[in-house]
Amino acid sequence: MADGSEAYLEVGSAGIVEKQFFTFADPPDKMRLESGALLGPITVAYETWGTLTPQKDNVVLVVHAFSGDSHAAGFYPDDADRTKPGWWDSMIGPGKGLDTNKYFVICANILGSCMGTTGPSSINPETGTPYALDFPMMTVGDMIETQKILLDHLGISSLHTVIGGSVGGMQVLEWCVRYPDMVRSAIPIATTMRHSALAIAFNEVARQAIMVDPSWNRGNYYNAKKPDLGLAVARMIGHVTYLSDEAMRRKFGRRLQNKDTFSYGFDVDFMVESYLRHQGSQFVKRFDANSVLYITKAADYFDLVDREPPMRSIRDIHGARIKFLVISYTSDWLYPTYQAKELIQTLKRADLDVSFCEIEADFGHDAFLIPDRRLGELVGGFLDGTPRH
Repeated sequence: MADGSEAYLEVGSAGIVEKQFFTFADPPDKMRLESGALLGPITVAYETWGTLTPQKDNVVLVVHAFSGDSHAAGFYPDDADRTKPGWWDSMIGPGKGLDTNKYFVICANILGSCMGTTGPSSINPETGTPYALDFPMMTVGDMIETQKILLDHLGISSLHTVIGGSVGGMQVLEWCVRYPDMVRSAIPIATTMRHSALAIAFNEVARQAIMVDPSWNRGNYYNAKKPDLGLAVARMIGHVTYLSDEAMRRKFGRRLQNKDTFSYGFDVDFMVESYLRHQGSQFVKRFDANSVLYITKAADYFDLVDREPPMRSIRDIHGARIKFLVISYTSDWLYPTYQAKELIQTLKRADLDVSFCEIEADFGHDAFLIPDRRLGELVGGFLDGTPRH
């Protein structure tokens, strides 16, 4: 939890935060995944901000996108210069959209990741070596189950809201289907009820880029050369889908990279080429290739359209209790607004309380990660209008 140290606090800052860990499912009590496979022990990395009320009724669960982590806001104690704020630092803190003067905010790293929670790079206790491809395939539902067990451990039985974008938005919807009695409101952002063929195709190209790298070695690379080239290309492919034509035109156009003419070869000529290569090279320093394979596949499996029971079960079984705020962006072509509208129609057919906002922004799919006063005010106002009881 943020410790409130004034040496690191400023107006709107979430302050100092420390990553915490919770381990469960110790053998023989392993967790059964949707695939039927058993996994354990499982460690979940998480961080918290704000103060929990005695009634424990002010909890906001933030769920992150596929390459995110638990470090959603504030700064770690060893970051004295405050150069590495959390990925949603613009949204979490005193006076921000997720106001830590009002709410107790939690963000847990998802199952299958490499950022503190058990995943394919974790040590398999049965072999003493990393799981690699022996790690069982998991789903978005399995991610939610690990989060639910964490909340049980913390004594939290009610969520004022669950909020997240992209794959995080899928987790928001999964929470509503699995545990509607716990969720008072939900804010899925820039997300979908299931991947289109286009989204699956981009994920598959990214996976193939990793798996054709000779150093991938069918996932067994942890004590050898890693598939950095394949992972970098996978990130470059993914990053293109997070931007928009307008954003790339404005930022790069056809401008050359530190030169006046073409190389007439395959060196970097254009600024956009240099940018993508940089994104790829930075990604390999912080993320695991096998985690990319597992998490993108879990996202591809996610499907609330053909789900049994369907979304309407939220109303039929539990009553129209959850309030929804669905947010999309005009320039998001990975999960376009028409997919958000399909979600809204599904929720309305279930007679649920739904608000919708399409934010005009030309940053593409990643717009929800870019500081934007409009998003903070929209979310803050929605939460203020959601009763805690």
